[in-house]
Amino acid sequence: MPIATVNPASGETLRTFEPLTAEEIERRIATAHSTARIYRGTPFDERARLLNRAAELLEQDAPDIARTMTTEMGKPLAQARAEALKCAKSMRWYAANAEKLLADEHPSDADVKDSGGSYARVHYRPLGVVLAVMPWNFPLWQVVRFAAPALMAGNVGLLKHASNVPQTALYLEELFLRAGFPDGCFQTLLVGSGAIESILRDDRVAAATLTGSEPAGRSVAAIAGDEVKKTVLELGGSDPYVVMPSADIERAAKTAVTARVQNNGQSCIAAKRFIAHADVYDDFAARFTAGVRALTVGDPMEESTDVGPLSSEQGRTDLAELVDDAVAKGATVLCGGGRPAGLDRGWYFEPTVLADITEDMRIHHEETFGPVATLYRAADLDTAVKIANDTPFGLSSNVWTRDDAEVERFVSDLQAGGVFFNGMTASHPAFPFGGVKRSGYGRELSGHGIREFCNVTTVWHGAEPDQS
Repeated sequence: MPIATVNPASGETLRTFEPLTAEEIERRIATAHSTARIYRGTPFDERARLLNRAAELLEQDAPDIARTMTTEMGKPLAQARAEALKCAKSMRWYAANAEKLLADEHPSDADVKDSGGSYARVHYRPLGVVLAVMPWNFPLWQVVRFAAPALMAGNVGLLKHASNVPQTALYLEELFLRAGFPDGCFQTLLVGSGAIESILRDDRVAAATLTGSEPAGRSVAAIAGDEVKKTVLELGGSDPYVVMPSADIERAAKTAVTARVQNNGQSCIAAKRFIAHADVYDDFAARFTAGVRALTVGDPMEESTDVGPLSSEQGRTDLAELVDDAVAKGATVLCGGGRPAGLDRGWYFEPTVLADITEDMRIHHEETFGPVATLYRAADLDTAVKIANDTPFGLSSNVWTRDDAEVERFVSDLQAGGVFFNGMTASHPAFPFGGVKRSGYGRELSGHGIREFCNVTTVWHGAEPDQS
C-alpha cells in the first residue's frame, strides 16, 4: 500500500510520500536507543512539564489537525476535533498521575521478615525503545493512548502508523518536538508494513504495541515471540449491545445509533450486534432503525454530517460483501444496504440495519467495519448471553438493564474486556482498555497500561545477622 493521503470523500490522491530508506531507519533507531538511555533518568516532574506542553499545543492545533484527520480518513469534522481534545485531556491525566501510578510498592513487614530480609520494595523501570504499530481509524487517539503513558514511564517511541494517514503521523512527531521532548523521544517512521519485522527484530527495540487487524496482530506477536519481546495487542471487536426488558428503551435506542455509527462505524469498540429481549425487541428495533434511517450521510467537512465515507475503497467493498452475503442467505434489510443516492464520488455506504441473522452468514462471525448493524431477538437472559459470547472477539460489551441480578450475571458471564451498563463503550485514561479471545491481550490506559512497558523490579535487602 502506498504511503499517501487519499481523500475518501472524493477518491483523490492529494499527496504521496517516499518510504524511509534502510539508512534512514537505522539512523532513527540509533537515535531512539541513544535518547532512551538518557531520557529514562528524567525526573517525573520534567516529563510531566513536557507532556502538559504537548497537550497545550494540541489544544491550540485542534481545528487544523482535525481537518487533516478528516481529509485523510473521512471521520466527521466535529468528531475529529473531539478526538484531538480527548488526546490533550489524556496527556494531562498521565502528566498528573504517572508518578503515583509508578510509585514503589512495599510488601508487608511480615512478608519481608518471612523472606529473610530486612527491607523490600517493587520498583518500576522503563524498558527503552517501544515500537508502536497503529491504525488509521483514530489516528491521533490510538497513538496518544500509547505515547502518553510510555513517555511518562521513561520509554521512547517509534511510530509505524497506517500508510493512509501520513500527515497525521508526521504531525505527532512534530508535536512532541515542539513541546520540548528530546530528539529521539518520539519518531515517526514512514515505512510500509514489510519493514516492521526487521525493526522489531532489532536488538535496540525492546517491545511493541499494535492496534489493528487480527492478521497484523498475529504477525507482530509471532515475530516478537521469536525474539522474546513484550507485546500488547488490541485487535478487532464485534461488541454486543444487549437490551433487557427493564431498560429505558428510548434511551437505549438513541444511544445505540451513536454506538454503531461513531467514526463512520469504523471503531473496534463500536457496538455491532444488537441483542434485544423478545419482550422489547419490536419496540427497540423500530426506534433504532428509525434513528439510523434519519442520519445524514455526506461530506465529512460539513458540520451537519453524521456519517462520512469509509476510509478506503477496499473497506467499502469488504463491507458490501458481508451485507450481500447476509441478504443472499435470508437477512432482512430494515434500512440502508448499499451506496447512498447522490454520492457518486468517494467511498460511502448507507447506514444499514439487518435482522434475521443466522449462524451461516459471514456477518455473524466477522467484524463489520462500517455503519452496518445486526439485530438479534433473544428469548431470555440465557439466550442473550449466549448470542453475545458467540463471537471470536471479546473487546467490550454494552448492556441495558435496571435489574441488579442481571447486572451481576452479565458481569460474570460476558466474555469481554469491559461491560458498560446503560451507556455506550468509551475509553478513558483512568480505566484499563483491552480485550480477550481474538481481540488481543494486555491493557492500555490506567495504571495497568503504563506498567505494561515497565520492568517490574524486585528490590530486596537481606537481614543483618543477630549480633547478640
